[in-house]
Amino acid sequence: MAQNINRVVLVGNLTRDPELRHTGGGTAVCSLRVAVNGSRRDESGQWVDKPNYFTVNVFGNQAESCAQYLSKGRPVAIDGRLDWREWQAQDGAKRESVEVIADRVQFLGSRDGGGDFGGGGGGNQFVPAGAGSEHADFPAATDDDIPF
Repeated sequence: MAQNINRVVLVGNLTRDPELRHTGGGTAVCSLRVAVNGSRRDESGQWVDKPNYFTVNVFGNQAESCAQYLSKGRPVAIDGRLDWREWQAQDGAKRESVEVIADRVQFLGSRDGGGDFGGGGGGNQFVPAGAGSEHADFPAATDDDIPF
């Protein structure tokens, strides 16, 4: 039987300062906007950068930490899942959005905004949640799992 997997790993830079709010029940929610650069060929065949922008929501204590320590331009690594939602806008139009719900946010680079991903110590290494565990989200595939 096939398993459903909904996992997203992003490494990029914040395009704006985090926005912190609280739910009616008091849970902290921090909204982040993250740009992740990709490359594609343009009409002339030249490789050009193509940024992709993602809305990321972080909950609980992690949300408060993000609001306190992150700022526009800061590099982050995010491990989470996609969430699709729909609502009716004030003008009556139906709206839809796909967002990332973060399970884990790792601050990369230095607090002064420098995006130093290198350097010694390995303190900026990002490993998605559960990837290092014996019971990772993605079990090892066997020949029986391959559909062709």
